[in-house]
Amino acid sequence: MQDFIFQSPTKIIFGKSAENQVGDEVKQYCDKILLHYGGGSIKRSGLYDRVVKSLKAKGIEIIELGGVKPNPRLSMVREGIKICRENNINFILAVGGGSVIDSAKAIAAGVPYEGDEWDFHTGKANPKNVLPIGVILTLPATGSEVSASAVITNEDGWYKESMNSDLLRPKFAIMNPELTYTLPDYQTACGAADMMAHVMERYFTNTPHVDLTDRLCEATLKTIIKNAPLALKDPNNYDVRAEIMWSGTIAHNGLLGTGREEDWGSHKIEHEISAIYDITHGAGLAVVFPAWMKYVYNINLKKFIQFSYRVWDVEVDLDNPESTALEGIKRLENFFREIGLPTRLKDMNISDERFEEMAQKCTMSGPVGGLKKLYKEDVLNILNIAK
Repeated sequence: MQDFIFQSPTKIIFGKSAENQVGDEVKQYCDKILLHYGGGSIKRSGLYDRVVKSLKAKGIEIIELGGVKPNPRLSMVREGIKICRENNINFILAVGGGSVIDSAKAIAAGVPYEGDEWDFHTGKANPKNVLPIGVILTLPATGSEVSASAVITNEDGWYKESMNSDLLRPKFAIMNPELTYTLPDYQTACGAADMMAHVMERYFTNTPHVDLTDRLCEATLKTIIKNAPLALKDPNNYDVRAEIMWSGTIAHNGLLGTGREEDWGSHKIEHEISAIYDITHGAGLAVVFPAWMKYVYNINLKKFIQFSYRVWDVEVDLDNPESTALEGIKRLENFFREIGLPTRLKDMNISDERFEEMAQKCTMSGPVGGLKKLYKEDVLNILNIAK
């Protein structure tokens, strides 16, 4: 096990009707906010009205910026920065899923910064001071409600890059599983794949003696595997939705990566796909992750056998251990397919015409991944497996 520092300072407010507490939480920080959200779903569901009512009851002035798109755009981040500066706003409330939260984080980092916010995503600068943000989560998937990262897409060249800083962790996250009842099946399934990818990026490591976090990873994966199909069958089952929502948070608050080297190669590859084709991140991961596994499993065959046995209940074949590892990958792929996700790029009408471009962008700052360092040719090979 490696040395580590673990910090997860976000206050979690979890439960039924939890969004009605938002006014009390925000009041601790300010009297004027930027209310940041996506499309019209929060208005159709009544969530918007409840949030506004709670905020106004505490005398909080609201300035709105809606319209965040999946794979959030740098242009909207810049618009948000401008609004905050012109109106002396020093707190952002994000109501939505990972795209809204990531956009809010980027705005929060950009407001006090004199340069271009994109500098944080290209390694030219690191956030030194950020506005505080709060979150009301409506789509469990990315774990952005507790994470130290934000991913933004730059329309100029269609680059999708992350930034990371503990300063980006929200001050609070309000999480009511009831808010996920009306999610489309596809979004529920994509969220499950996203969560599982966050766990597996940490699970597949060459770091030895990480037994506790291995078991925590496996428990989180098995919880998602059990409950995602149940949510699709019974969308209004509070207990099932609660298990999924909490799993998404645990998957990405940093706990499961303590003491171990992480990978993130699959995420880097998927970012290039969704930057160009604007697909849902979880759907892209459902395609890329099994392809990555097929390419790298022999790097640490023992770990892949453990994954197959502990997560998918594959009986270990002592005479042919490689077959055990491959069976686990097959069962993962079958699970994604069974919950309605694509498992090949062709399922999303993505051809190989831009593979070269994606592999080049993915590795332009050097190799990616931890279990195996992936260079441009490796990324091309994985994309070809995925097609």
